[in-house]
Amino acid sequence: MLERIINLVVLISGGGSNLQSIIDRINEGCLNAKIDLVISDREQAYGLVRARDAGIAGLVIRPTGYASKVEYENALAKAVANYDPDLVILAGWMRILGRKFVQQFHGRLVNIHPSLLPNYKGLNTHQRVIDAGDKTHGATVHFVTAQLDDGPIIIQAQVAVDANDDAVTLQQKVLHEEHKIYPKAIQWIAEGKVNFAHLIKTPAA
Repeated sequence: MLERIINLVVLISGGGSNLQSIIDRINEGCLNAKIDLVISDREQAYGLVRARDAGIAGLVIRPTGYASKVEYENALAKAVANYDPDLVILAGWMRILGRKFVQQFHGRLVNIHPSLLPNYKGLNTHQRVIDAGDKTHGATVHFVTAQLDDGPIIIQAQVAVDANDDAVTLQQKVLHEEHKIYPKAIQWIAEGKVNFAHLIKTPAA
């Protein structure tokens, strides 16, 4: 399949370093994508500055002011759907998305998680790895399903856990790999090498 330019909407909550890695790869001509919109749930998210500096539209949709999570996600979904993106990229988005939102963008939602899934779903993965005495850690890019940190895995990267590592140094190691594999996963999708359906495991007979 020929490569095509795919349109992205990126959801962030914080610094946006993974957003920046995607922007950089696009600017270098290594990623066949265009970011149409960056949405944050926090006004002070530095990722919004990164978007502005790159000439990308930014939007803040805060959960305050909405009577329920359902109403909030309806507003979020409407904002995303206005751009009809090929992919919705979760890049440090710190809110668990409800089933209705996930179903609306089924097969188009992609997330990066700082662990070697299915191990260490949820938060505080770096400290949990250290506490468990694991020798390897890493990051996973995966399609999103309604289950937390679940869904078909696109790519993973491993790092060694050294005896002198703490949660901060381990986070830095993993983040370095995240910045490599997230743009790569998006490019694979742009090239038609992978999609949600291809990665679904065939049920046992």
